[in-house]
Amino acid sequence: MTKRIHVSTELNGDAVDFLCDPRETLLDCLRDHLGAMGAKEGCGTGDCGACSVTLDGRLVCSCLVLGVEAEGKQIGTVEGMADGESLHPLQRKFIEHAALQCGICTPGILVAAKNLLERNPDPSETEVRYWLAGNLCRCTGYDKIVRAVMDAATEMREAS
Repeated sequence: MTKRIHVSTELNGDAVDFLCDPRETLLDCLRDHLGAMGAKEGCGTGDCGACSVTLDGRLVCSCLVLGVEAEGKQIGTVEGMADGESLHPLQRKFIEHAALQCGICTPGILVAAKNLLERNPDPSETEVRYWLAGNLCRCTGYDKIVRAVMDAATEMREAS
């Protein structure tokens, strides 16, 4: 039997602790130990982006990171985007632009888009498409997603 490791981290601004097998992925730890079900396992190989989260502000595929690597770090997931009942502008714009269908890819795309806009509040369409290239969607095509991100960026710039 493998010894479980104690991990102390921050999830969406809240201090959390969990025990995990040292071989468990961050994705499995988020879902199985912390109840953060937003990140999805699409491929398990880091190719689809459905499990995208931020780790100390860096966009990562949580299926490729071990849970023990989160020790002392800040994790950001889709669950941390809304402010109570108030949706993040990206979430609202995804609804307004019908930029989602089955929802498997949506949490990862939202996290990736938020990470982009934190780094670059005024991206070009090309920059949005490049940044989201690691997030695959098999249902919608990408035009509505890109339009939603661009619209959210405009709204966020105007609000600040």
